Amino acid sequence: MSTENENPVTHRRPFFDAHFHVIDSRFPLYENDGYTPEEFTVEQYRGRTAALGVTGGAVVSGSFQRFDQSYLLDALARLGTGFVGVTQIPHDVPDEELLRLAGHGVRGVRFNLRRGGSAALEHLDTLARRAHEVAGMHTELYVDARDLPELAATLAALPAVSIDHLGLHADGLPHLLALVERGVRVKATGFGRVELDVADVIRAVLKADPAALMTGSDLPSTRARRPFADADLDLVAEAAGEHLDAVLHDNALAFYRM
Repeated sequence: MSTENENPVTHRRPFFDAHFHVIDSRFPLYENDGYTPEEFTVEQYRGRTAALGVTGGAVVSGSFQRFDQSYLLDALARLGTGFVGVTQIPHDVPDEELLRLAGHGVRGVRFNLRRGGSAALEHLDTLARRAHEVAGMHTELYVDARDLPELAATLAALPAVSIDHLGLHADGLPHLLALVERGVRVKATGFGRVELDVADVIRAVLKADPAALMTGSDLPSTRARRPFADADLDLVAEAAGEHLDAVLHDNALAFYRM
């Protein structure tokens, strides 16, 4: 009898987990829309992914962590080499703080347009540009792709951008692909959140730009209809074909400048 962790893909290929969360009750947590997440520590993450061939990854701040950096810096220190951070910062964060965070391995600034907890949309362009110019950080968005047309000009002009969870909805795919063709990256994450055919979207993004797609577990899958399953990587493998190594590992390393 096979088990979930007997996934052939995870035993063959190194995996850079481009999107996961650490939730540690030793640090501030904030209720968001009546929701407070259960704990998911570095140790729990290590245990859950022990069979997945993880070589590194990106710890992403959630809405429930707002602008707290203490949990993230602690998590990066515990995770060690190969792991980076994607954080949320206020629009008026000092340049010195950007440089401090970058020195601890923070590589990206997240704008959570779905759940809040991040800097507001009105500050997207100026904050994204300043974070990149000062500290080399890229911009990451949790956004429904159906809302991309109003953001397209801004996003396409930014130096480095990624969009979470395949853009969430099938109706937004044309808008997502238009941005991929202009250099925006996409994360194949959160399959339990999306309203689309995952394999079809993966193939479409790869056709537009084979370097654009990165894969993440989205663990612990807070508020998703279903949590990440090891078999999700099989789905990625089937859809990615010859691009599998890039999608599981190489594209993310290039994006996060590892």
